Amino acid sequence: MPNQNGKVYGLTILSPIIDDEKATPSHDLQIRNYLAKLPTDERSPFALALAPATHLARLVVMDDVIYVGMPACEEHLKSKYLIFESNCDGNLTSYLNGLATSIPQHLDAIWSHCVGYPGAANLQAFLDYMKSCQIETTFFFAAVNDKSVPETLRALQTQHAVADFIANHQGADPALLQSDFNQLLADLKAMPVQKPGAMAPDRDIKTGGRNE
Repeated sequence: MPNQNGKVYGLTILSPIIDDEKATPSHDLQIRNYLAKLPTDERSPFALALAPATHLARLVVMDDVIYVGMPACEEHLKSKYLIFESNCDGNLTSYLNGLATSIPQHLDAIWSHCVGYPGAANLQAFLDYMKSCQIETTFFFAAVNDKSVPETLRALQTQHAVADFIANHQGADPALLQSDFNQLLADLKAMPVQKPGAMAPDRDIKTGGRNE
């Protein structure tokens, strides 16, 4: 099934945005403004990270399409679209259920600007609407297709800890290295898995060199 890649489900939804000349600002601009103000820092993770089973997700407003092939062909959309892409665990219905119950206020604030959106409170209508806007997913962003979100978070946590350990133990005494490594293993086993969206990427590259 094209939407399924191993344990990961690829969801792509295109929802037409309301075109109302009397709306000020326009509905597409209101979506953009809301998305731009959503916090993404460690203390306030992005709203979709709060939804169960989300590996990654993206929301973007598409104004139009541009054909770049040869021969040139000019085509235009009848409306602007809100694109929602997500790689998630489980099946479509359970994932959409999780979205509706965990972040209904964000869903309503965003999709209320889309044609025919019924609101997240009416669960069956919400499911029917989202499925009606779904298109087939054939390309996935997630490189790991056989691990759940908690398993992936645990692997990233371990990777980060091991990288720090290596950087901080360059040239260490073998006895100290073994002792500290055993402590690292114990700490990793006892360490709870971080919540999705809570792990801020470290943009500093650590090499353990003399310039650090």
